[in-house]
Amino acid sequence: MGKNNIAWVDVMRVLACFLVVLAHCTDPYVAHFDTDYHVFLQGCGMGSLVRCCVPLFVMMTGVLVIPNDMRMGAFYRKRVGRLLVPLLFWSLLTPVLYFLYMNYVHQSGSPSLNPDAFSAEATLNKLYTFIFNFNYDTTPFWYLYMLVGLYLIMPVFNAWLKSAPRSDIKLFLKLWGVSLLLPLVNIAAPLLGYTGNYGNMGLWGVCDWNTFGTFYYLSGFIGYIVLAHYLVRYPLDWSWGKVAAIGVPMFVVGYAVTFGGYLVMQEYYPGNYAYLEIMWLFTSINVFMMTFPVFVAVRKIGFRPSAFISALARLTFGIYLCHFFVVQVMYDVYNALVPSLPAVLKMILMAVSAFSISALLVWIISRIPLLCRVVA
Repeated sequence: MGKNNIAWVDVMRVLACFLVVLAHCTDPYVAHFDTDYHVFLQGCGMGSLVRCCVPLFVMMTGVLVIPNDMRMGAFYRKRVGRLLVPLLFWSLLTPVLYFLYMNYVHQSGSPSLNPDAFSAEATLNKLYTFIFNFNYDTTPFWYLYMLVGLYLIMPVFNAWLKSAPRSDIKLFLKLWGVSLLLPLVNIAAPLLGYTGNYGNMGLWGVCDWNTFGTFYYLSGFIGYIVLAHYLVRYPLDWSWGKVAAIGVPMFVVGYAVTFGGYLVMQEYYPGNYAYLEIMWLFTSINVFMMTFPVFVAVRKIGFRPSAFISALARLTFGIYLCHFFVVQVMYDVYNALVPSLPAVLKMILMAVSAFSISALLVWIISRIPLLCRVVA
């Protein structure tokens, strides 16, 4: 069986995709941090719980793409080319959908949404500025821009990983592990008297005229790619007892730091989104501590091949592309139908509904010859 049909890989792809949808379902409730603290706590608690979603997605890329025998040019044409058509299509379609919905259907939504952001003028602006970066309507597409960057460097790592001894890969992962501490160092440094370089709070060489500091070249998501390759190439020979003894405390501590840290940052830096997001960064030690046990546990479970799960796994890329708009609609629907339902239950219902509707939509699009490329 090919990599795309390995049972645990299919399960991991579906799980990671659902957690991404659930993560975005928590955003409107986290936005209540200055209006309804009880709702904010539920959103923050659930949002912190699913932070492993994106790292798991990245690790699946590592499992499915490395190693390979493709030449660099062929790899770029296949992988980067596969992303460009969907990125173009959904970057144009999604703002139009938001414009129509927010101006002609939408009644009440997230307190963080500014109606002016969905005007005709703003929408027209979004239709061409996506060549520079994503916007609110296309928030999840930050991942595609990042993934293109991973694909550009991946042939280099692919060649190295083919011949690198286990000790060298472990050394790289240890150094990458140190880079996961950078968010915490960024918080601690000012408390210890660091005032930055002429106001720039970057560390270890980072300043206004240089963004490439000490850990720039071995930090970030590439570490998750290498880690996934390592764990598949050298599977952990752990019993379920050892998995539980190490994985459960590791996840709990990671979650406690993620959730507790976000609350602390919200208390001391209210409204400062740059600082709020520090504890939610996917390339932080606390989120890694939540990701590693989930990957190991799913990898160890002896899943049997399932035609349904395999088919659903093939839809995950398309679900990722279209779910954000569906989440907005589901937020309005459940707020209108069951306004008194606890926020945590709304988030779960929203996620299940948005995931299911998105999957159905992607399945339909995938059956249309002229449109199938925009979801696969």
